[in-house]
Amino acid sequence: MHKIADIFRHYAPAYLQKFGDAIPSEHRKVIHAMVNCRTPNSGVAVFGCKHCCDKKLVFLGCGNRHCPNCQQDKSQQWLNRTMGNVLPGPHFMITFTVPSELRRFFRGNQKATYNALFKASSDALKDAIANPKYCGADLPGFFGVLHTWTRQLEYHPHMHYVVPGGGLNRNSGLWQKSQAEYCVPERVLSALVKAKFRDLMMQAGLLNQIPKHVWRRTWVVDAQAVGNNTQGVLNYLAPYVFRVAISDSRIVSVQNDLVTFKYTPSGTKDTKLLTLHASEFIRRFLQHVLPTGFMKIRYYGFMSPGCPVSSIEVAAMVQLANSQSSVFTPPPVLLSLSQRPTFKCPCCGKDMQLQQIWKKNRPVYTSTNQTRLHCRIE
Repeated sequence: MHKIADIFRHYAPAYLQKFGDAIPSEHRKVIHAMVNCRTPNSGVAVFGCKHCCDKKLVFLGCGNRHCPNCQQDKSQQWLNRTMGNVLPGPHFMITFTVPSELRRFFRGNQKATYNALFKASSDALKDAIANPKYCGADLPGFFGVLHTWTRQLEYHPHMHYVVPGGGLNRNSGLWQKSQAEYCVPERVLSALVKAKFRDLMMQAGLLNQIPKHVWRRTWVVDAQAVGNNTQGVLNYLAPYVFRVAISDSRIVSVQNDLVTFKYTPSGTKDTKLLTLHASEFIRRFLQHVLPTGFMKIRYYGFMSPGCPVSSIEVAAMVQLANSQSSVFTPPPVLLSLSQRPTFKCPCCGKDMQLQQIWKKNRPVYTSTNQTRLHCRIE
């Protein structure tokens, strides 16, 4: 299998030389991390067998959140945690898409525009769900994930929200249901998010950089009822929560400075191939690097960690509203996956145990002092 890290190791030096100081510092950090991922430069984990004293050395992952090598298991862990808190009843996936005329502006002002898109879209959802015409719940709960790519790695910022069908009414203290096949009108959300984003850009002093005709356009909002198939929606979102743009499995070939990868056009099941020059592939990959410290998944309302109402209480209210029964069975708690690999001793077949971790030619972990572990094993 061709690896994206190998593409960076081979072609990133020429890319750095070509674009020089024009490359943002965040991009340089990602290049450095991926080039050194799972090499001696990232450190070594020493596994040993207590029975026959055999040892195995494993190079550490870089741990960078944009590295395909280091994020594969995190999506499954997130899926396990999230499924443990899924509410009974219908759910919706609501997508807010940025007009194409704004993409260049977004790319040049990523931190400000990404935060504003989160703020505008989440507030639009809160206002619409609180409207008695649609639901009447003034304390909804949902989470959103920022995506910035198409399947061809083009820049295309948009937000996905997973929204339960209803919310809490603070006055009554009860769960207020939405309709099973209808949450809030797309046209209402479109108008709200556009107005709120415009106000935020005015406050940030960036409004004059946006073409005026953008505000006369209808912003695309797609609201899909997924019924009780929340598992399917979360399975769709999970790979994108802790991974950027493309995985190693999609790379078909790397030869003659060309990278060919497969993709499936939206709305079809046909697999197609796209070939890019290696420098263009790296450029498209890096344009999806997030600003330092930026959180691409956020929780709101009763799903927020700071909400005084627990998920168990909310689930009980939902079940009471749906069945008129006071008996509530909490959702099962799914066990998180282990982040550490296990190895069998080639001599005796026993499990090998982690003994030491070395980074920068010094130990940062020993099996007798586990509190000194400062890095994640890959």
